[in-house]
Amino acid sequence: MSKDLNIDWSNLGFSYIKTDYRYISHWKDGKWDDGILTQDNMVTISEASTSLHYGQECFEGLKAYRRKDGKIQLFRPDQNANRMANTCKRILMPEVPVEKFIDACKQVVKANEAYVAPYGTGATLYLRPYVIGVGNNIGVKAAPEYIFSVFCVPVGPYFKGGMTPVNFVVSDYDRAAPNGTGNIKVGGNYAASLLPHEIAAKQNFADCIYLDPATHTKIDEVGSANFIGITKDNKVITPKSPSILPSITRRSLIHLAKEYLHLETEEREVFIDNLDEFKEAGACGTAAVISPIGGIQYKDKFHVFYSETQAGPIIKELYETLIGIQFGDIKAPEGWIYEI
Repeated sequence: MSKDLNIDWSNLGFSYIKTDYRYISHWKDGKWDDGILTQDNMVTISEASTSLHYGQECFEGLKAYRRKDGKIQLFRPDQNANRMANTCKRILMPEVPVEKFIDACKQVVKANEAYVAPYGTGATLYLRPYVIGVGNNIGVKAAPEYIFSVFCVPVGPYFKGGMTPVNFVVSDYDRAAPNGTGNIKVGGNYAASLLPHEIAAKQNFADCIYLDPATHTKIDEVGSANFIGITKDNKVITPKSPSILPSITRRSLIHLAKEYLHLETEEREVFIDNLDEFKEAGACGTAAVISPIGGIQYKDKFHVFYSETQAGPIIKELYETLIGIQFGDIKAPEGWIYEI
């Protein structure tokens, strides 16, 4: 890292910082071009772009990690590529080939290597790939052209003072519709969550819990993260629902629970009236890995899990195992790590 950026790595938050290069590729006449790295962080598109009017766009989020030996690695980027391909299919955008997606991520990390935090700071380089529909089109139909881009931002460790549990409130709002777009990563899902999040924050909760949109009896998502619960007999449970985003972090944690911690795992419906079955709970996703859930407010009842001040032992062990793999301190399952 020859470039002196004067960044206080241990006090970084999660906010935009312009880095040196980003990757951009255009789809036109039925194919993607080769793509380039550019220093320009402004995107110029037609005022009639479908991404602006009809929400034809999607994005991903993943991180690059610096290991103890100074090398840099990506964590399961092929899974993000596959998820983006599924999203593109659902909203009639051309798929970005897995190889192109991974190559773009690698190019961006290499070109911005100085922004990958030193090992031991807990900070990482967050990558944001996205696809948007562009071109002149005012009708409600798929765009004539598309842009695929990847930019990066250095971000701080999510837990600065240890894994302190946070509390959530069950929302009356729906994040997504049955058979809608809840299982793909489109911006509309996040736009729908802004108001419920603000309401929850004003009530001093970290975020809200969304129930299944059809019956409002089962947990779907926790803010923009997936729910994970530990039962009193040490089973690791995640909700099964067609409107949940398939989290790569959740899938990874389930594998580690089974293969590394030798715990029983199950994906099934999680009823909001049956929170007593869990002794620990968390919200899992790219940013935090797992945020321990202290308690959940549902109607007039506040249910506390392990503690409002401390993470439970299994949630903590899952967290430490996964970040150990991500930073190269624990041997990863085959195929999970892509060295830059």
